[in-house]
Amino acid sequence: MKIKFMLLLFCVTQLTFAQDSQVGIFQNNKDIGNPKKAGSASFDEDTQTYTIKGAGYNIWGQRDEHHYLYNKLQGDFIVTANFEFVGDNEVHRKIGWMARASEDDNAVMVGGFLHGDGLTAGQWRERKGAAMENPYDDVWAPKKFYQVIQLERKGNTFIVRAAHPGEPLQEISSKELDFMPEEALVGIVIGSHDEDVVETAHVWNARIDQPVPEDYNPNEEGWIGCRMETMNVFDGKRVVIHEKDSRFEAPNWMPDGDKLLFNMDGSLYTIPTDGGGIEKVNTGSADNLNNDHCISFNGKLLGISNNNGNGSNVFVLPLSGGEPTAVTSNPPSYLHGWAPNNKEVVYVAQRNGRQIYDIYKKSIKGGEEVKLTNNEKLEHVDGPEYSPDGKYIYYNGSKKGGTMQLWRMKPDGSDKEQLTFDEYNDWFPHISPDGKWIAFISFKPGIELNDHPSYKQVMLRLMPVSGGAPRVIAYLYGGQGTLNVNSWSPDSKHIAFVSNSAKKE
Repeated sequence: MKIKFMLLLFCVTQLTFAQDSQVGIFQNNKDIGNPKKAGSASFDEDTQTYTIKGAGYNIWGQRDEHHYLYNKLQGDFIVTANFEFVGDNEVHRKIGWMARASEDDNAVMVGGFLHGDGLTAGQWRERKGAAMENPYDDVWAPKKFYQVIQLERKGNTFIVRAAHPGEPLQEISSKELDFMPEEALVGIVIGSHDEDVVETAHVWNARIDQPVPEDYNPNEEGWIGCRMETMNVFDGKRVVIHEKDSRFEAPNWMPDGDKLLFNMDGSLYTIPTDGGGIEKVNTGSADNLNNDHCISFNGKLLGISNNNGNGSNVFVLPLSGGEPTAVTSNPPSYLHGWAPNNKEVVYVAQRNGRQIYDIYKKSIKGGEEVKLTNNEKLEHVDGPEYSPDGKYIYYNGSKKGGTMQLWRMKPDGSDKEQLTFDEYNDWFPHISPDGKWIAFISFKPGIELNDHPSYKQVMLRLMPVSGGAPRVIAYLYGGQGTLNVNSWSPDSKHIAFVSNSAKKE
């Protein structure tokens, strides 16, 4: 009898440990509402995918039963992830994001849920013990299988968005909850709607972002945290390889495919593509670098933009490190790309006192720079980058009254073609090494036309080099420093980028 009691105690202890221990980025791992069958969760470090299992009679009515992975978050947040059920079963089973006032089964709550039949909807409990509600039928999402769900808090307003893979997020509900405390429980949830059944789901690309406040002061230290991420652009799976409670930016994929190059604190560093030790790159006397750096097509030279006290100019040096050689001496000049002949660079610059930028190219050996655009026709141009075959220079440009879009032109500046035509502000086209794809960053409408600010909800998108409908490959909080430079892997399957989240205590 004593042995059976000890065995039972061991099992209960193991279950408690399994439910209370941290799983991935989530500090709490629990059943809510005492469901008949216990739930569980695990995290695959290699793929950074969660497997969450749970039962419970429902997430509805005046009380809930479900399994919950969550953190306590103070103030505003943006949480985003991909969700997918395992197998076919009850149409009312639910997975998604949830914010709760407490662990009480009848707590104030709000969430965005994918149901077993594909219905995606926002739902909430406005007061403790009240019946759960949802929007009117005409604002529910269609009964199709969304995978991407986002929940955002702005003060006491909670916004649910969803998207089919490859499409922009769309708002499906918005609700003000006056009784949700400033510190809420926020995380991913699963409920089976059948107390005798344990359902399973996979969740990936889970990100918890806390945006900077509206009165954010960019000159005040300690606000921003950064994640270095890599992503397979064809399946959308993202992996965080490095995090830091301060700013770093703009990864290049190194030619050997094993490391990334990025800027931080005015210098350049490398990090293995699977994370690990960071090493500083020797850039000689250039110690005030920005996020405009790029590697020559032959993998031997490094181009940088450095402010040597008189403004930014373009320099080159061996990729292995050394003292840089100046290419330009007239600031401001910001490097963006190499010619495939490894002898010329393209950059944007202001000249002759004009407060607008044009695109220029110049030999790294000296000589006169060649102006490729005339900004009396375009309001702003930026981000010039050669295609690997040398036939085109891709860039972003804006017309007066329009939005920032992607363009390309011949290397002599002729035959300019517009490639994107949408409501977003598209920046920094980066061409894959195989010459087939463009990866770029898109800002929402409403930002200043010629600006690519930090700390915004942005999308990374992918399209063929010759044009066509772009598709979304990542939803994130970032902007300036996220994708300023070409970050394609040598095999043209992955990109690297930086995402952000506020860290101020």
